[in-house]
Amino acid sequence: MALSSLLSVRPTECQRREQDVTCKQPTGESTMADDSVVVDHHDDESKIVTQFLLNTSRLLQPTKHHVLAMSSCAALAALRLPRDDAMHDPTSTCNEEINMIPLITGSSAEFYIQPMLSCVGDVDIMQHNSSKLVIPHGFPPPSKLPAEFHSRVMVCEIVDCEPKVPGYVLLQLTYLLTEDSDTGRYNAMWYLPGYGLSYNKRPKNAGDQIHGPALTKYATGREVPVDQVPCIRCLWWPSQAADWPERHRNYDWPDSATVDLVVSNGCDVVLVAHHQCRQDKFLRDHQWRLSFSRAEIVLLNSWMPVQQILYHLLRVFNKTVRLTDITDGTETKIFSNYYLKTLMLWICELQPQSWWIDDMNVVRMCVKLLHVLADWLNNKICQHYFVNNCNLFYQTSPSAIIASQLALITESWLSTWFVNNYLRKCAHLCPDTA
Repeated sequence: MALSSLLSVRPTECQRREQDVTCKQPTGESTMADDSVVVDHHDDESKIVTQFLLNTSRLLQPTKHHVLAMSSCAALAALRLPRDDAMHDPTSTCNEEINMIPLITGSSAEFYIQPMLSCVGDVDIMQHNSSKLVIPHGFPPPSKLPAEFHSRVMVCEIVDCEPKVPGYVLLQLTYLLTEDSDTGRYNAMWYLPGYGLSYNKRPKNAGDQIHGPALTKYATGREVPVDQVPCIRCLWWPSQAADWPERHRNYDWPDSATVDLVVSNGCDVVLVAHHQCRQDKFLRDHQWRLSFSRAEIVLLNSWMPVQQILYHLLRVFNKTVRLTDITDGTETKIFSNYYLKTLMLWICELQPQSWWIDDMNVVRMCVKLLHVLADWLNNKICQHYFVNNCNLFYQTSPSAIIASQLALITESWLSTWFVNNYLRKCAHLCPDTA
């Protein structure tokens, strides 16, 4: 089914359900039923929620999450680590040290608004190694690199897996770059091709956990964990996403300047295997996923405030009703916050600006997007925003469980839900004026 067709108005059977809505997890545990009330046409409630969000969402000020993110980045940047690739580098000496270059990602970097309820969840930091670099397949070895890189840099080419899995790649050792101290330019020496590059992902400290490509660190006294994601930097836009900068956009979002900025930032690769490849001993340890976190930061910061508010509301709703906690028979989580981000990116590209600002009603738009998401889940189609032919949904996932919940949501039910679960929490944050 074409993505644009999924953005059409929902069928009338969903629009007729202006009544008490109860949604439960398969186990029978209520997720939304506690706030279910019989309503008629509470258009005023949705307008109240909209006006409240517009009036109280300020420009972002530094929070404890941002302080923690900055201090974590400073600690990582101060590290001096021994090279871990001496076996691949015949010129390496045992006393060489490398740097880690951190980047704050996730909600700490993507939101520029500050509603009364926090937009920021966990602290997410990507960190790349100053002695490693990846380049698109067939790309010539670079002769100039940013100053953050080491004088000797191991270079791998990004190559497709066999069988091909869109968005997932292998890294083929190709070059060793050595910097000329007089000119600052790098000279390339060929490697014998091989797929030997991987990371040790075992936690070093008690209490730390592995979640996909992330090492989640829990520290005493911290209210939130820090997700550190080791990655390898690619300074160039990958061929696997070559269609993204060129595709036609009817409503000029993102505009050409933003597209150019996104492309100029390149991407990263993170070590994690596709779920269908994790039984393969080689791919489990050597398959990498393309990461577009840098692109997403640029794109989300180009959104209008109402778009950021809507994304915030979707995340709050998802977190409160705990959709991400629902699992299949293998205890694999069915839903991810990344689906909400992908949904928002597509909607921003495929809808005109007037859709956001004419008769602005964030609850109504939120219902619309949740219904689109229900269609995606029913059809098991969530097209990756950057990589063509990459479907984020697992075909074997019982996603209808969540789709059936989302399809029943109405504007009147959701406006009441936001009043009870959002505005009331904000009221408790206000000082007592009595």
